Amino acid sequence: MIKISVLNTQGVEGGNLQLDASVERKEMSPRTFACAIRSLLQNWRQGTVGCKTRGQLAFSNKKPWRQKGTGRARVSSIRSPLWRKGGVIFGPQPRVRELEMNASQRRLVMNNLFFTMVDNSKVHCLDFDLSQAKPNTKGAFQAIAKAGLNDRKVVLFLPFGDELTYTSFRNIPNVSIVLFDEPNAYQLSNGDCWVFLKKDVEHFKTMVERWN
Repeated sequence: MIKISVLNTQGVEGGNLQLDASVERKEMSPRTFACAIRSLLQNWRQGTVGCKTRGQLAFSNKKPWRQKGTGRARVSSIRSPLWRKGGVIFGPQPRVRELEMNASQRRLVMNNLFFTMVDNSKVHCLDFDLSQAKPNTKGAFQAIAKAGLNDRKVVLFLPFGDELTYTSFRNIPNVSIVLFDEPNAYQLSNGDCWVFLKKDVEHFKTMVERWN
């Protein structure tokens, strides 16, 4: 049984939440975690940077001056890389490099991240719910501040389609929002604590069970 502290909007710890998720701790090597982060960062690169070689420039092919008799160095084309506005030698070209990681390794990484946060008491359940039909960033910030999390990097889990809660928390600088159906190791490891709302307990439980 996994115990998670419940914080209300007044910053008072209102007991513990018993999370009966069927998930067990698994061992992982540091290399597996490093590979997971590296694959994410590599696959997020757009790969659109590029420059033109001498053969791709739109300049004239005319020889600037004759080969001999001028006293100057011989030049074949103004597109030469030695000239200003000339082509680039061995410059970057548009390309996409993807690193693959199998599903079992990804689950293993998320499993270890979860139990590391639980062991250090860094997973919290926030008893916060909007009582009005419009976003309330002030109320969301006060809830985070009174819970003592305003000076920490918070990873907030939200379900897809919860627009009111999303728009209430998205402008808070220290809060990073992650949807329950698309967590990734980079964002989860980059936070000081994990927070989910009390109304989303079942979503959190379902997400954690996928990491078994």
